[in-house]
Amino acid sequence: MSLSEYNMEKENLSVVLHSQGDLRLEQRPIPEPGPNEVLLQMHSVGICGSDVHYWQNGRIGDFVVKKPMVLGHEAAGRVVKVGSAVKNLKEGDRVAVEPGVPREMDEFFKSGNYNLSPTIFFCATPPDDGNLCRFYKHSANFCYKLPDNVTYEEGALIEPLSVGIHACRRAGVTLGSSVLICGAGPIGLVCLLVAKAMGASQVVISDLSADRLVMAKELGADFPLTVKREDGPEELAKRVEGMLGAQPHITIECTGVESSVQTAIYATRPGGVVVLVGLGAAMTTIPLLNAALREVDIRGVFRYCNTWPMAIAMLASKKVNVAPLVTHRFPLEQAVQAFETTRQGQGVKIMLKCDKTDQNP
Repeated sequence: MSLSEYNMEKENLSVVLHSQGDLRLEQRPIPEPGPNEVLLQMHSVGICGSDVHYWQNGRIGDFVVKKPMVLGHEAAGRVVKVGSAVKNLKEGDRVAVEPGVPREMDEFFKSGNYNLSPTIFFCATPPDDGNLCRFYKHSANFCYKLPDNVTYEEGALIEPLSVGIHACRRAGVTLGSSVLICGAGPIGLVCLLVAKAMGASQVVISDLSADRLVMAKELGADFPLTVKREDGPEELAKRVEGMLGAQPHITIECTGVESSVQTAIYATRPGGVVVLVGLGAAMTTIPLLNAALREVDIRGVFRYCNTWPMAIAMLASKKVNVAPLVTHRFPLEQAVQAFETTRQGQGVKIMLKCDKTDQNP
C-alpha cells in the first residue's frame, strides 16, 4: 500500500481493553511517527496469556489497567512512514517489533540489562498501548528488519521465542545439557525449541494436558511427562530422574504453580540451575533449604533483552521452526472471538491478522 492509499484508508481499528472484562473494537486516529519512530501497518499479532489475563482480571501484579489500553505485543508489520531522523529503515521494510523500549539511559540500559529499567515502555503493559491495531508507531531502534524467508507470523513469534532465548541464556543451556521444562504452553514450547537449538541433549517436558505434550513431542521433546494435579513434587522429581537416568542439570519452570516450582527444585541436580519463567502467586512456599544445601541456583526471568537479532538469525537459518505453534488465525475484526478461543485454552498460539489486504502468514 502506498502512502496515498493509506492516507485514503483513514481507519485504525484497534483492540482496546477499557476495564476488567470490557474488551472493545474501536477506531483510533492513525498516529504520526516522531523523528526516531516509524509508522507500521500491522500484519500479524499474536495473543499472549498476559493479554487475556488483563482482560479477565484488569491487572497483573502491580500493573493495573486504569484507563483504556490497546492490547497486543507479539507483532510484525510493514513500515509505511519513516521519522525524519531514522536511518536504519525505509518505507516497505517488513519488521518484527520488540515491544520493550527503554525511556532513559539509566544503569540498566548501560549495562545491557535494559529489560530491568523501571521506566521502560512496554506494549500492552498499563499504561502503555500495544499494537493490536491496523497502524502503530514504534521506536525505529526496536524494529528489526525481517529477511525475505521469514514470514510476518514468524516475526510476531519472535516475541515469545525471545522469552525462551532469555530463559535458556539465564539457565546456561549448552552442548550436552539435560533439561526439565515444566509446562508445555506456548512459553514451555519455545523454551524447548531454544534449548534444543542451543545443544541440550535431552529434554523432559511436563504438563497436565496430553494434547500439549503431543505438540511438544513433535517439536523435539525427548520425554513428555503427563502429570496429574494430585502428583507429589518429590515423586515427580523421581520420575524425571528415572526418565533421564540422572537428575537434569537445568529446570525451566514455565507454570508459576507452587507445586511445580517445588518439583523444579527437587528435580534439579546438585550445582544445577532452576530458572523461574512462569508467574504465580506473589508469595510461594518452596523447599529453599533443599536448594541451598545442594547449591541449586534459582534465577528469575523478566521478559528478555538483546534477543531479536539472535532470534531472526535462528529463524532465517532454519535452526528453529516456530511455524507449527500457530494453530488458529482470526481477522482483526474477530478479535473478541479470538480472545475467547485463547481464554478457553484452545490450540497453542492464536494469531490476529491486521492487514485486510493480506491475510497470509
